[in-house]
Order: sequence, then structure tokens, then C-alpha cells
Amino acid sequence: MQSPADRQDRHEYPAHWEADVVLRDGGTARIRPITVDDADRLVSFYEQVSDESKYYRFFAPYPRLSAKDVHRFTHHDFVDRVGLAATIGGEFIATVRYDRIGADGLPASAPADEAEVAFLVQDAHQGRGVASALLEHIAAVARERGIRRFAAEVLPANSKMIKVFTDAGYTQKRSFEDGVVRLEFDLEPTDRSLAVQRAREQRAEAHSVRRLLAPGSVAVVGVGRAPGGVGRSVLGNIRDAGHPGRLYAVNKAFPEDLKEVDGVPAYRSVRDIEGPVDLAVVAVPAEHVPAVVSECGEHGVQGLVVLSAGYAESGPEGRERQRALVQLARAYGMRIIGPNAFGVINTAPDVLLNASLAPEMPRPGRIGLFTQSGAIGIALLSRLHRRGGGVTGVTGVSTFVSAGNRADVSGNDVLQYWYDDPETDVALMYLESLGNPRKFTRLARRTAAAKPLVVVQGVGSAPQGHAVRATRLPHATVSALLRQAGVIRVDTITELVDAGLLLARQPLPAGPRVAILGNSESLGVLTYDRCLAEGLRPSPPLDLTTGATAQDFHRALSRALADETCDAVVVTAIPAIGEGSPGDAALAEALRSAAAAVPGKPVLVVHVELGGLAEALSAAASTSPQALAKAPGAEGGAHPPPLSASLERGDPHRPAERLPTAVPEAGPEASKSCSRLIPAYPAAERAVRALAEAVKYAQWRREAADPGKVPEHDDIDEKGAAELIGGLLERGRGLTLGQAETCELLDRYGIHVRRALPAPTPEAAAEAARTLGYPVALKATAPHLRHRADLGGVRLDLADEEQLRRAYTELTELFGQPEELRPVVQGMAPRGVDTVVRAVIDPAAGAVLSFGLAGAASQLLGDMAHRLIPVTDREATSLVRSIRTAPLLFGWRGSTPVDTPALEELLLRVSRLVDDHPEVVAVTLEPVVVAQHGVSVLGATLRLAPPPARDDLGPRTLPAY
Repeated sequence: MQSPADRQDRHEYPAHWEADVVLRDGGTARIRPITVDDADRLVSFYEQVSDESKYYRFFAPYPRLSAKDVHRFTHHDFVDRVGLAATIGGEFIATVRYDRIGADGLPASAPADEAEVAFLVQDAHQGRGVASALLEHIAAVARERGIRRFAAEVLPANSKMIKVFTDAGYTQKRSFEDGVVRLEFDLEPTDRSLAVQRAREQRAEAHSVRRLLAPGSVAVVGVGRAPGGVGRSVLGNIRDAGHPGRLYAVNKAFPEDLKEVDGVPAYRSVRDIEGPVDLAVVAVPAEHVPAVVSECGEHGVQGLVVLSAGYAESGPEGRERQRALVQLARAYGMRIIGPNAFGVINTAPDVLLNASLAPEMPRPGRIGLFTQSGAIGIALLSRLHRRGGGVTGVTGVSTFVSAGNRADVSGNDVLQYWYDDPETDVALMYLESLGNPRKFTRLARRTAAAKPLVVVQGVGSAPQGHAVRATRLPHATVSALLRQAGVIRVDTITELVDAGLLLARQPLPAGPRVAILGNSESLGVLTYDRCLAEGLRPSPPLDLTTGATAQDFHRALSRALADETCDAVVVTAIPAIGEGSPGDAALAEALRSAAAAVPGKPVLVVHVELGGLAEALSAAASTSPQALAKAPGAEGGAHPPPLSASLERGDPHRPAERLPTAVPEAGPEASKSCSRLIPAYPAAERAVRALAEAVKYAQWRREAADPGKVPEHDDIDEKGAAELIGGLLERGRGLTLGQAETCELLDRYGIHVRRALPAPTPEAAAEAARTLGYPVALKATAPHLRHRADLGGVRLDLADEEQLRRAYTELTELFGQPEELRPVVQGMAPRGVDTVVRAVIDPAAGAVLSFGLAGAASQLLGDMAHRLIPVTDREATSLVRSIRTAPLLFGWRGSTPVDTPALEELLLRVSRLVDDHPEVVAVTLEPVVVAQHGVSVLGATLRLAPPPARDDLGPRTLPAY
């Protein structure tokens, strides 16, 4: 029997159900519960629905809603009867509702766990994925309210709605009777439903970014009447880039008779523009931005790039201004890049958009760039645009996004776009913060499986303008998790460009074996040393001597590339003086022609003060008017420049030649490529570091093709563990378990902690030893002494009672009374290597499993390896071998190798425990002694708490603002 207070709780407005979503076409809508205040909106919405759609909804002609209908569809208890609406501009575009029913099909309350569900979508918005988004959200609401199954009755002719249900991926049953299709489906997420949801998310978010990067028409709002200023500069940049679409200049201060600004049609308001506007670039003071956004929304603008500053980066008042900006834009279905953005660039020949403050359009190419900082964006663009500045040569950009405060569009959205963008081969990202690490890791893993993703991640606190989820994980742990996801993690923008150029220009190496050749013995030795330091396997350098000709380089490089024991080649070159010395163009052509013959192996050049060589190497050989008629460097041979000066300095928008596909193995397609660009580096360490990152990434790609599996264990009692956890959590929300409870829970997952008995007195210690059997260990478990054998708080191999009592006396004399020491007696474990296993659920990054050697290695040196949970068998194997001190487990210096398979099984069991029961928010097993045969867990702590919300398993939503 429910009390009045209980019934009142059923009617409280569930604000947490409100969400913004991206639709299939890239626009946005807001989903929220329907309330009694929505009667007029509902009537207006229904009037705009076609008679056919009304017939499909009610199975009969139903031209208008009665007052009784309106009351029923707007009065909900938010438990047994729930209605949700999708809105744009505050008006309904679609609705969905469920009514809980019993086994007889009549209205019911809990414990009934089935509900009827029905949708209605305005005809103008059908095909945008609105119903699919609403289904995800109403299903999540139903699960929250204890409903486990939906039933829907649909007319056979309503194929669109039948497809919404059948494509959702839930386990379902379908029947047909009385001329109606009845669909029943469980609401428990399945692997297929999750895959469908994420595929829809990718398509929608990618399309929303595409609308910003490839608009058909652009309006710049805030164009000054006089030359100069942000708005006028951006207008000129768009015009000069050659954007083929319509371009408009907008400023409310324009005189009414002004028709053009710099040859661009001028208007006082976006509303005055007769044609459609896809993108608005906003460059007005922050206080005027809301009015501009409203004008754009009413005109149907699809997206905004807000250059204006004065938002969250300026303090609390600006943060509120930024929140209002995002809410207003989303209300009109628009997405925002910014505020405080530097702008966007797209070099595709059919787009040619430079809606940024960059005065020059970058050369077209295959590299995508994302930054949050405008200053970093300028630095990256300039490094990739100019010759010199480190890695020399012309390198092109496909798209560039500088998101500023990234209040809406973030790096995650751009990753969704780049994933299947045919114009981008390599993605470079400078991230000052990670707003949603869990989602970024998931998207990065998928993207990295298709194309390289190189990231610089900020180490310090997030910039003031960025909304960032709190994480308890150290920066090094987050970096390790990114690497696990296939991200090429570098520390500086120099390394970002170095790695990006190699990956864009050369194929991935098949392994770590490196050949080194060149005309400088000392530079070759330096390169050799750097290869060893980066974990590569270099062959002894081949010194061609300073008298080497271009023909010598060609022959040596050809031999090295033909060698099956070589995976990559580093060529070192210094200026040569002498009559027979090769010119820059001749040497470049020699290297390029040799590399073209074996296109499946990467080639890098380390040069010293050879600007001409670097430029020649970066020129596309196919544009050279002369072929290599005879062996390069032959006497009397003329060596024309590989690319004429006019072409080299020609139109910056000339389409770049597509580079050969970078794959680990050279296949049939690789042999069809006759040339490729060869990156040249001014320092050996930079070239080798870039190569080492490419080697690790190639290895990750190979391993990602077979990630392994999460093994099943017959002795795991998942149901019993759940019951135990439920009972324990009834005692409190956050609970560190006692030793007995910890051991009992771990035992349900086959993790057995070696028994330890309390020893508050010498007599109790002796009794415990007799129970366990000698030899035993006596340990102090006080927090300041736990796991600190180096302090003398642990006494091992006590063979009899006399030794035990003597050790007990020594401990109390050294460290204090037993109540301070909390001594315990434990049976001796087989000798081995002491390790530590930890798992933690981080609210931002998710569940993480960590492993290292116990003691100084992990505590002082931070030598820990990390993997995201759930861990596969291959990942467990990799985890054990990832720490720097791993050789101690495998027979270092003649020691006995320990049982690493048993250790890997323990890691998999801990992973499974945390994955099955997210209430287990922290586990520490320390020490775990890995012996020659088996492992012994000597200590364990475990903490229970309600798990953090997992938005990656819920319906699709944009970050709340």
C-alpha cells in the first residue's frame, strides 16, 4: 500500500530525462518529458501531421485531438505513463509514450514489467532519425522504471515505423493478427543494439560536422564597415580561398543603401537574406551574440562558428553566458564550433573554405588537424604550410578545426567525421583537455584501426573555458589508456608534426628492423644509438663515405629495401664538397627512384643543412618532367630539378597527389604507386622517434585485428556475488569491506586470498600458527607499516613457536603496542616475485585494471601498466609484459621464471569481477606472489559503492549544458 508521499513522488518532474540529441542529418533536437503545460504545443503539433500519419497512429481517421485526448497525452505520472517529445525551437516535432500494462493487456502498475509504446512524427521531420532517437530514450526511461519489455501494434503499411523497431537491435518477437503487426521486444541492451546505437551516433555526429565544414552558403556576421577587424578579415579569407558557394556580409550597422562589401552582398540581418544560409560565422561582441543566434535559428541556419570571446574563459559570468549560448543554439537545431574559436578550414576542391583567422589557405593534403587553442592552431598550420621549421617540405591539410572553448562541437565529433572521411589519411590533434575520456577512447580505437591518430594531450589543468569531467587517474595512466586504444601519443607539437608527416607520406613498417646508410659515419652512429634507445632493432650503419655519389646512394638504398631482414631505412646525408659530389636534386631523385621500386617499406632522411635536398625530397616525382633515364649520378649526366620552381611555388590550392595507402604489408596495390614523398628531418632523434611511433602503431594495428576474447570461467558465481554485494550495500553507500567480507566476495570469482588470522597477543599468534601450520609469517597491518617489509614490519619463515614469539616481541619493541600494529599471522607462500594488481572505476575514464611489481618499482618509479576493463586474454598477456621491470618475471639474470599464465588468469578474474559488478569501485590485491607454479594473494582490499553513471551505455545524448 502506497502512502500519499509515495504517490506524490511518482509525479515529480524527471529533469534528468531531458537531453539534446544529434539527428541523422546532423541537426539537433531536444528530448524532454511532456507535461500538463504542453497542451497547446501538442494541439499545434497534431495539426501539422498528415492524415496518413494520423491514420497510422490511431488505426482510423482521426483529424483532431479531443479535450480528453489532450488531457491523457499531457498528464503522466512518470512511472506507469510516460510521454516524451522531441522539440526544435520549443515546438514539438515528434512524440512517444508508453503505458504500463499487465498480462491481460490492461493498464497496470509495478511489478508489471511490460508497456505499450507508440510514436508520432511530423511528416516534415520523418526520415531524420527522430523516432530512433526517441526509442532509445523512452527505452532507457522504461528500464529505469522497472519495465523490461515493450509491445507495439503497427499497421502493415506503416513500414517506416516497423523498420524503426526491427532495426533497433533488441531481441524481439513478431506476430500478425487481426490485420495488425504486433512487435514485442526486450529492452535489455544487446551487443547488436549497442552496435546499432553507436553506428547511428557516428553517422549523425559526422554529418553534423560535415554541415559545418562543407556549407553551400556562408554568412559572416559582424563584418566591419572599414577594412580590418575580425569579421572583415574572415570575410576576405573566405572570398580569397575561392569558396564556390554564396557568401554574405552581415552587420546591423550597415547603411540601408549599402549593397556590397568587398564585392560580397551586404545585409543588415541574416533574416534579410533571401536564400538559405548553411553556416554563419559570428564575430560580434559577446553581448550581441544571442540576438544573432536567434536570427540565424529563425532563418534556418544549420551551424555556427563563433569567433567571439568573453565566455567561459573569462570567468563565472562568461560561463553562464556560454551555457545560455549552447542552449539557445540547440533549441534551433544548430551546432556550434566555439565560442572563442579560431575557425575552420576545408581544402577540398569543391569546398575551398577558409572560415578562420588564418590569412593564407593551407595547401590541400591528407592531414586533418584539430586544436582547441588558436595559438597552437596557428603554429601547426604554419609548420605544415611552410618549408623549413624542422621537418621541411610542403605538406597539405584536408580539414582544420580550432574549437576554442569547445562548448558544443569537440574533438570527439571531429573524430566521428574523420573516421570515414575519404579526404583524410592521418589525424593530428592537440587536446588541452579531454571532456569525455571514455567516449574519446572508444572513438580513438575505432579511428586508429582505419587511419593513424596522433595526439598531444595537455598535462596541466584544463583551460578555464573547458568543461571537463573530473578524473582521479594520473596523467600517465590516461596516456597509457590512449596508447592502448591505438593513439600515437606524443609530447610536443614538433613530435606531432614529425609523426604526422611520416605517416602521411610513407607506408607503415612491418617491424622494428632498421637499416641505416649515409655519407657520414658519425651521423650514422648517432642514428643507430637513437634506434636502440627507442626500442628499434637497427643494423650496423653502412658508411658510404663523404665521396658517395647519387648513384652510390641509389644502389645502397635499393639493396637495403630489397633485404628481407629490413623493415625501414633511415638515410643520413651531410653536405659533400668535391667535383663528383651529387647536387640536391640528383640525390633526391636517386633516393626517390630507389624507394619507388619497393613501395611497402618506409624511408626517412636525416639531413644536415641541405635545404635544397629537403625541398627536392618533398616534391612529387610524378610532376617531374624528366624521368630517371639512367643511373643517377653517372658521369656526364645532367640532373634537372625534380620539380620546377614555378610548380613548387605555384597555386597553393592545386590538388595534392594522393599518397599511397599506408599498410603494414606491401600488397599488389603498393606496387602500382610509382612515387611517394620522403620526409626529411634535421635531427636523428626526431626521425627515429617518428619511426618508433610508426612501428608501435603498426604493431597495434596487427594486434587489433585479433584482440582476443574475454574467457569464461566455470567456477565464477556471478549471481551469488551480486546477492552478496546487494546485501552489503544496504549498510551504506560507500563501504570498504572487512577482511572476511573481502575474501568471501573474491572467492566467488575464484580469487583466493591466503588466510590471515589476527594476533592481538603472543598467545593468539601461537594459536593462529598452530591452526595454519608452520612455517608462518608475522605481519603488522597498520596503514603505515602494511606492505613495508623494508621497515621491518614483516617477519618471514618462522618455523616454530619460539621463533614466532621472539619475532612478536621484536615487533612490539620496535613499533609499539599490538593495538597499534594490528599484527596477523599468515601461512608462508611459495617464494616468487611480489606484484600488485589494482582495479578502479574512474567516473570519467571508466574501469581500469593496473599491474606492476610491488614496492619501489610501482610506488617510487611509477612502473605500472594499465588496461581498460573488460580485459581480453591477449590484453592480459600484454599487460604483464608492458612494465619496464617485466624481465624479473621471465628469468632475468638466471633467476627462475615464474608462472605468468597463472598471473594472467588472476588479472582476467579481477577484470571480470569489476565488469560484472560496477558496484565494486576499487580493488587492490597486494602483494600477489607469483611463484614458479601458481600465484598467492596475500592481501586484499575492496570498496563498494553505487557505480558512476555510464552515459556510454545509455541513449545517445550531447553533453549536458
